[in-house]
Amino acid sequence: MGQGRRTRVRPWIVGVLVVAVAGVGFGLYWFQPWKLWQDETVQEALPVTVDASKAPAGAPSSGASGAPAPARPVTVARGELISHEHATSGTVKLLRLADGSHIVRLENLDTSNGPDLRVLLTDAPVEEGRAGWHVFDDGEHVGLGKLKGNKGSQNYTVPADVDPARYGSVSIWCDRFDVSFGAAELARR
Repeated sequence: MGQGRRTRVRPWIVGVLVVAVAGVGFGLYWFQPWKLWQDETVQEALPVTVDASKAPAGAPSSGASGAPAPARPVTVARGELISHEHATSGTVKLLRLADGSHIVRLENLDTSNGPDLRVLLTDAPVEEGRAGWHVFDDGEHVGLGKLKGNKGSQNYTVPADVDPARYGSVSIWCDRFDVSFGAAELARR
């Protein structure tokens, strides 16, 4: 019976393979490339609130329950999204609700999905091309939350202690890579 030759794996080869597998795993976690092929559509209704202070005392209400009729939001500012790092389109509206609060509404949003996308209300001017990719977290900005979906229409509450008049743009911001996917300059009405 012949004695088989044992192959011995050198320790440095095992080390290189472990490092390579760990690097690929980290890269997949960090970049999350599968999100480029995954769309998440969110369709939120336009919010309506009731402003009881608008109803005169003793006036009949429009509802059977005696409550005042819901009030539609007022558009304070609006803008069209332009593309930055990824093709992005849609409309951004800054809306004042009947109770005096504000929301940012993204309508007909269409952008790429990505890791750690957020909606920022900023004081940065919107610039086209690469010049506008990295400016939105440089100055004053307010994070309104994670992007709910890369397609559709969505609402983001502006915190009560934030004066929306101090901000002139909205960015779909990738916090992981500090880059704007797209942004809109808000034109006041």
